[in-house]
Amino acid sequence: MKLHSKLLTAAAAVGIAGVLSLGGSASAASPTVAPGGNFNLSVWELQEPVGSPGSPTTIPSSELQGDNGFQDSYFYTDTRDGAMTFWAPEKGVTTPNSNYARSELREMNSNGSAANWSLSGSHKLSATLRVVSVTSNVCVGQIHLGTGGSSTKPLIELYYHSNGDIVAGTENSPDGGQTTHTVGHVSIGKTWSYTIAVSGGNTIDLTVNGSTTHYAIPSSFDAYKQYFKAGSYNQSSSDSTTNGARVAFYGLTVSHS
Repeated sequence: MKLHSKLLTAAAAVGIAGVLSLGGSASAASPTVAPGGNFNLSVWELQEPVGSPGSPTTIPSSELQGDNGFQDSYFYTDTRDGAMTFWAPEKGVTTPNSNYARSELREMNSNGSAANWSLSGSHKLSATLRVVSVTSNVCVGQIHLGTGGSSTKPLIELYYHSNGDIVAGTENSPDGGQTTHTVGHVSIGKTWSYTIAVSGGNTIDLTVNGSTTHYAIPSSFDAYKQYFKAGSYNQSSSDSTTNGARVAFYGLTVSHS
């Protein structure tokens, strides 16, 4: 079977040793270009915590790509290490179905259409990242429901908590209800990695820092298509524009087969 890969990685430019260096520090590609100069952003669009109420600003992949691609205070290259960095304050514009602001990538197809894949086959999202700061907790990766019904729920969300716990939230059904599982612990500011994968159409395989857990996908999700998301989806809200979640990515890979 032909493998269709969508590669977003600054890590490849320096090798994994540069990404996972001693002490949890990290290094990536050029710190002098926009994220699109280090990462292939042709298969993602960006949602930011600004815009009009209920309608956050979306930046299409065409504007994200290249050395001079889009960047601002919510999505930018860290000039110290080249990390693709997402900032989501507690006060920001949200989608109609959420109370929390986000600076987050949404998976797209290379032709510009929205990714919307079946659970059958193999699908994988892998990342190397560190949470720079967080008030409460932040979702750094997820599989979200696409077409197939009226639900706007995720299939799985991966959270990083301010105490260092890494927690997976698996949805019980498209109607809602999430079960949480603590799957790791990493001190704030330290580099770690995750892979969220679907195999055989009925199992989520989650790997955090090399340790894998498996979660059955309820049959109630069978009718739905899916897509990946990654970035900083802050999980707390207030009137503060200085409290929030800042997340730095050093590698991000999506593949389908």
